[in-house]
Amino acid sequence: MEYDNDRLRRRTTRTETVCWVLVALLSPVTDSLAVLRLDVAGCIVAFLISGITFPLYMLYGHLMGMTFIARGRKALPVLLFGLSLLVISGLILTFYSVLHRPDLKTTFMAYISLNTYTLYRVFGWVAINLSLSTLAFNTGRSIDQNEELQTAKKESSFFQLRYLRAQLNPHFLFNTLNSIYSLSLHKSDRAPEVVVRLADIMRYLIYECDEETIPLDKEIEFIRNYIEIEKIRHKADIRLSVEGITSGVRIEPFLFISFIENSFKHAMDNSFNEPYIYITIKIGSGQLTLNVINSTDADLELQAKRINGKGIAHSRSLLELLYPKSFDLDIIQTEKDESRTSQLRLRNARERLETLYPDSHTLDVILNKSSFTVSLILKTVNVC
Repeated sequence: MEYDNDRLRRRTTRTETVCWVLVALLSPVTDSLAVLRLDVAGCIVAFLISGITFPLYMLYGHLMGMTFIARGRKALPVLLFGLSLLVISGLILTFYSVLHRPDLKTTFMAYISLNTYTLYRVFGWVAINLSLSTLAFNTGRSIDQNEELQTAKKESSFFQLRYLRAQLNPHFLFNTLNSIYSLSLHKSDRAPEVVVRLADIMRYLIYECDEETIPLDKEIEFIRNYIEIEKIRHKADIRLSVEGITSGVRIEPFLFISFIENSFKHAMDNSFNEPYIYITIKIGSGQLTLNVINSTDADLELQAKRINGKGIAHSRSLLELLYPKSFDLDIIQTEKDESRTSQLRLRNARERLETLYPDSHTLDVILNKSSFTVSLILKTVNVC
């Protein structure tokens, strides 16, 4: 793409160039070799006529393209083709008649003599060039339309992403303010710490998340601040571990927070005796993985409803926009009460979990307690 006075200018494609070159050179070159047998005067006239009619073919191609845009007028292309064929052919034949000298018996005079063969040749070449002109113009027009469509899709995706992120931010801030409110009611000495962490989070939300992608380190710091705020509110076994090299890795902001929020919401939701939340972020082998495991006392039916909750639904939409074919989102439900689940379901769950969680301690916790497990794998990682 090039710009002319700040206006986008499309470069001519190879197909368009080939079509216009054929319009300009195909008939004079062919006639010079096959009919005129390299007669100098005849070759000059053939190329001269081609140069004179070339602008007419360009005008025809443009007009024909406009007729295709005019819907409901199917007769226009046929009429324009017929009229152009007559006008350009008539112009060429008129040029022939002016130059023709019946008394001269040369190859060139035979070439421009007005007979049936000449009529077939002229009308045939004009029809071919008109078709090539239409192809050249419509090739460029189809490329323009495709570029406009791609631009519209990008703009649509951009606004959808902004909307979905706006849905996530207020939800997160509402939960954090609830945490501060709870601490203030109990006159906790840790309330100032929470306010400071919230200020860091607000700075992140306002100043650092206005780009399409951000450094993974900043997103992890954001998650740490969130977790520390929740740790102050709740007594639970909460662990965050980061594995691999995070420097240079960039991701879209807020991809992970809804899954982490969901784990806190459901782990602390009821009177669970030993709540736990294990969060792991792994980087390696060209992919980024988030594993979130949280305790729950909900049965499988209730857990299934949570999979379609608002937070997870928004995150699914984000992932489908950003990573349409390069992400895996695996949500696995387990229940401690074996009498309510089949051995086959447990065996299938174990096989999936062993792939996602090779750590024996974590796997033991999941399989021996009621758990809600989320595993998100991004197969393409944007590295600076």
